[in-house]
Amino acid sequence: MRPSEIRELIRVKPVELDATRRRLAGCHDIADLRATGRRLIPRPVFDYVDGGADEELSLRANTEAFRQFQFQPRTLVNVSKPDLSTVLLDSALPLPLVLAPTGYTRMMHPGGEVAVARAAQAHGLPYTLSTMATTTIESVAESAQPDLWFQLYILRDSVLSKELVERAAAAKYRVLVVTVDCFVTGHRTRDRRHGLVIPPELTMRTLASIGAKPSYWIRMLRNPVIDFANFAGSDAATIEDTGQLFNPAITWDDIADLRARWPGRLVVKGPLGPADAARAVAVGVDGVQLSNHGGRQLDRTVPPVTTIAAVRDAVGPDVAVLVDSGIRHGSDIAVALALGADACAIGRAYLYGLMAGGEAGVNKALDILAAQFKRTMQLLGVSSVAELRDVGPELLVRAT
Repeated sequence: MRPSEIRELIRVKPVELDATRRRLAGCHDIADLRATGRRLIPRPVFDYVDGGADEELSLRANTEAFRQFQFQPRTLVNVSKPDLSTVLLDSALPLPLVLAPTGYTRMMHPGGEVAVARAAQAHGLPYTLSTMATTTIESVAESAQPDLWFQLYILRDSVLSKELVERAAAAKYRVLVVTVDCFVTGHRTRDRRHGLVIPPELTMRTLASIGAKPSYWIRMLRNPVIDFANFAGSDAATIEDTGQLFNPAITWDDIADLRARWPGRLVVKGPLGPADAARAVAVGVDGVQLSNHGGRQLDRTVPPVTTIAAVRDAVGPDVAVLVDSGIRHGSDIAVALALGADACAIGRAYLYGLMAGGEAGVNKALDILAAQFKRTMQLLGVSSVAELRDVGPELLVRAT
């Protein structure tokens, strides 16, 4: 074989000079993004994203629960043009996916909430801003206009809670997501061990992290200080201490009050079983988000994916049912929809992308999940999201 023929067979990829693009080009699934982020980010920050409560049993069980479902695909079905679109809470989406709220997001990358919102906008997906965000309600709305949702922790300070809701409405956030499983902060052992504080303080441990990950700290020092953006002037506190802001006395009356005051769609987020989900509908919510806070609150809580079918039976076909906690692959989205969910919400999956490459990394995470979900649908022999939900029980087998 002549050298010219060998050159035709073996083509050397050109060297990518941009470090971020080079890193992301080597990431082919969410696990790759996680590994890349872990290499770039100081251990206390990475563990804040990656860790869970107490023994982290729920953290592990969440992902394992999705993998207990096996596929029984159909064959000889025309899947040449799969339709991944759906309608969620009156909004047409190209993919049954929502970006869930995460706190302290600028701690993972200076782009923070704005970078995530812009990636969501580029993909036509909703983005949920956390009460504990490091960017204000107004700044996110001014910087990006995806389908904006606002996540509310009901606070001890009822005046401040009301103010947050009013600010979100004024900034045109469409959906209010009320988290009901964080009235007391879970015991997150990794955060306790690291003594993580907001704003970051230069303890000896932090100085050691600077030495280990200098590029991270250079980026941080070039950008505004990290703070609780929606609580101007808050004192530094451990992650666990933020629980002092939350109201442990909340009841269904608080949800009913929010329903009366909030002009848009209302979703309750938490580890809702069938009875609580039906109660939520009775007080006027438009949807429920099944969640155990990604295993970060009450350890040993049942994985949300295992409650989807019973909740769907309890609330009927017209109430939006979302599920989060443990979604790491597009096939997990397919499992959730086959069980009766309308959409999934992700947190860690996009945060790994944010740590690996900022806004481009979040785009990469969303592209990966979309491609995996599309391929799973095609290999299952279904041509649309609607069809996947209709015939879902026929496609799943619970592993024994």
